[in-house]
Amino acid sequence: MQGLGGPSSILTMAFSSGIVVGGVLLILILCSVLTWAIIFYKYRVLRRAASQSREFLDLFWDSKSFHTVLATARDLEESPLANLFRGGYREWKRVKTRFVEAGTLDANGDLSTELGHMESVQRTLRLTADAEITRLERMLIFLATVASAAPFVGLFGTVWGIMNSFREIGLSGSANLAVVAPGISEALIATATGLAAAIPAVVAYNYFTNTIKVLATEMDAFSSEFLNIVSHHIALSEAPER
Repeated sequence: MQGLGGPSSILTMAFSSGIVVGGVLLILILCSVLTWAIIFYKYRVLRRAASQSREFLDLFWDSKSFHTVLATARDLEESPLANLFRGGYREWKRVKTRFVEAGTLDANGDLSTELGHMESVQRTLRLTADAEITRLERMLIFLATVASAAPFVGLFGTVWGIMNSFREIGLSGSANLAVVAPGISEALIATATGLAAAIPAVVAYNYFTNTIKVLATEMDAFSSEFLNIVSHHIALSEAPER
C-alpha cells in the first residue's frame, strides 16, 4: 500500500489492467495523442489564417487596383479573405467579359440590371465562403467527439473495473481495504484518463469554433464591401485573368 499513490504504481496498475480496462485506456490514450496533434495543427492554421487575413485587408484598402491586390493575394493562400477575393474577382471578370462580348454592357459599364444585382458574383462569394469555413472546420469534429465521448468511455472502464473488484471480493470472501483498494484504484484510472483526454478537447474546440466565427463574420463583411465596390464601378485591371 505504500506506493499506491506514486506515478510508478499508477503506471503499474494501468499496464496490469484487465483486457477491457486496458483496451479502454489504450483507446483514450490514442485519442488524447490525436487530440493534441490536432490542437497544435489547427492552432497554426487558424493563426496563419487570421494573420494573413489582416495582411490582406491592409493591402486591399491601400491598393487602387484589383489587379494589384490579386497579384499579392496569390501569396496569401491560407487567408479566407484572400481566397474569397480571388473567387469573387474571377467571377466578376468572367461575367464582365461575357457581357462586353455580347454587347450588352452600357457606356458606364453598369452590369447591375443585366446581372440581377450581380447574383452570379454573390453566389460565387457565398460558395467560396462556405468552402473556406468547411476547410477551417476540418478535424474539429474529432475534437467534439472526444470532448463528448471520452468521459463516458472512461466511465465504462471504471464501471467494468469496479464490477471485477466486487467479483474478487465475492470470491475472496473479504471486503477489507487491502482487497478493495487496488481494484478500485485501477478502475478509477480509466475515468481520470477519459477526463484528461476530454478537457483539452473541450477547451480547444470552443476556442477554435469562436475563432472561425470571427473569420466567418469578416468574410461576410468583406463580401458586402466587395459587392458594394464593384457595383460602384471601381476600375478593374485590363490585364486578362488566368
